[in-house]
Amino acid sequence: MPAPPFDEIQRCSAPCERNGTTPQRRLATSSKRAAWSTWAGIGRGSRPGGPRRRNHHHVDAGFVVAHFAGFTIRSRGGAMTRLAFLKMHGLGNDFVVVDGRDGGPGLGLAQRRALADRHRGVGCDQLIVMEPSTRADVFMRIYNPDGAEAGACGNATRCVAALAGGDVVVETIAGLLPCKRIGTEIEVDMGPARTRWDEIPLARADEDTARVDMGVGPLNGPACCNVGNPHATFFVIDAEAVDLEALGPQIETHKRFPEGVNVGIVEVRSADALRFRVWERGAGITQACGSGACAALVGAVRRGFAERTATVHLDGGPLLITWREDDGHVLMRGPYAHVFTGTLELDDLALGDA
Repeated sequence: MPAPPFDEIQRCSAPCERNGTTPQRRLATSSKRAAWSTWAGIGRGSRPGGPRRRNHHHVDAGFVVAHFAGFTIRSRGGAMTRLAFLKMHGLGNDFVVVDGRDGGPGLGLAQRRALADRHRGVGCDQLIVMEPSTRADVFMRIYNPDGAEAGACGNATRCVAALAGGDVVVETIAGLLPCKRIGTEIEVDMGPARTRWDEIPLARADEDTARVDMGVGPLNGPACCNVGNPHATFFVIDAEAVDLEALGPQIETHKRFPEGVNVGIVEVRSADALRFRVWERGAGITQACGSGACAALVGAVRRGFAERTATVHLDGGPLLITWREDDGHVLMRGPYAHVFTGTLELDDLALGDA
């Protein structure tokens, strides 16, 4: 495929792997979630008689899930005070993951904001709560740092899928996401890319969603779609030259997007390689955005810039994205990592005035 013409691209002046231990078997508990039986000292590469050495940049799924499931939410006088959590990330897009499959924790808006605060809480791009599901292996609820609920997060989906066993289906408010373990990575079927104006949504019905007639500063004509949440993707000559810190919030709240929008900046390096930066709705600039990377490829294909499979290079690293032609589904493949496990006293959170 030839390089895209320069008049179609705007000029702007202004590795994580899983250290793999496959959990050996699953034990069903009475009316409780299944818990992996593999423990820290059991699995490929471990030494008899002693636990294996672990690096916090790698994920041993058996270790993480066994220990995570072992934590409890304690109460004082009937009120929940202690919360167990995992800190995980996908390409630097970081999460606080809470297991609520046994009925808790029921965090309020102020508590969600406090947990995500990098100065007064644990700090994260998104707070993830795992809940029971009647349609899938696990339900994943996603909260942005402002406490508002989000519809999709591809990087978090890989993390939750790894905790739930790898080859699982994750339910979100946007739908069901089948996941598959491939080597040390997780591939997620993010579902179909929705490109109708009312599916994104846009404010006007007469919009060409492949090139929306709007602009902010040096950016204009974004390709828009919905991959679990709305995305506006701008194509530029030099992604690094874009002042995303200044332009991101203006586009996120633009009147063209009644529900707000995630803002993507894409530099086309070749037909199978895109450079992508992102401003996430409700979160700001992040190291990576899985659904945004999917939207980047969808927009590039619709504009004739890329093939249907490409590597999308984010600030935190690469994701392999495929937009299938037969059913319109977008596949996202990439790594995940566990950083640490902890507990905190909810009563000690600085809730502010939220």
